[in-house]
Amino acid sequence: MDTTILNGKKVLVVDDEEDILETLRELLDMCAVDTASDFESAKNLIHTTTYDCAVFDIMGVNGYALLHLARKRNIPALMLTAHALSPEHLITAIQGGAHAYLPKHTIADIASYMADMLTDLERGKDKSATWFARLKPTFDEHFGEGWQKKDKQFWRDFAEHYVVTHEELRQVL
Repeated sequence: MDTTILNGKKVLVVDDEEDILETLRELLDMCAVDTASDFESAKNLIHTTTYDCAVFDIMGVNGYALLHLARKRNIPALMLTAHALSPEHLITAIQGGAHAYLPKHTIADIASYMADMLTDLERGKDKSATWFARLKPTFDEHFGEGWQKKDKQFWRDFAEHYVVTHEELRQVL
């Protein structure tokens, strides 16, 4: 994946684990990265700085509240999680306006997910499921067979509003 779109982008990364912040600074070294390890620090940065995008942990930093603040400032955000890895949190993240919901074990690919998101936004596609198509096998393995069937209406709406292939929709219904 070509990540040149990230060159010089201003990015906010929020996580309560210093090693994750350090890893993301390294992985996103082509960007200007600000980091915060708690909600209040991140909230202040969101209110005082203009960002091209953000990466929020869910647990430990009140990631959903940060997502809400980011959406109010038109900052596209990716949710990155380990402890909140569940179908329910995936749905909550998407309904809250996240552009993607990524398991932390995919952190090595964060630049490509971020580049996909920014490229899609640049092309006028506010709601793209490129990330979902890439991660569906991981979700299937982690969540178990038929995990989407519990929330059929959400997944119908998701398929209607996001770029989802016919095969992915058929698997849900």
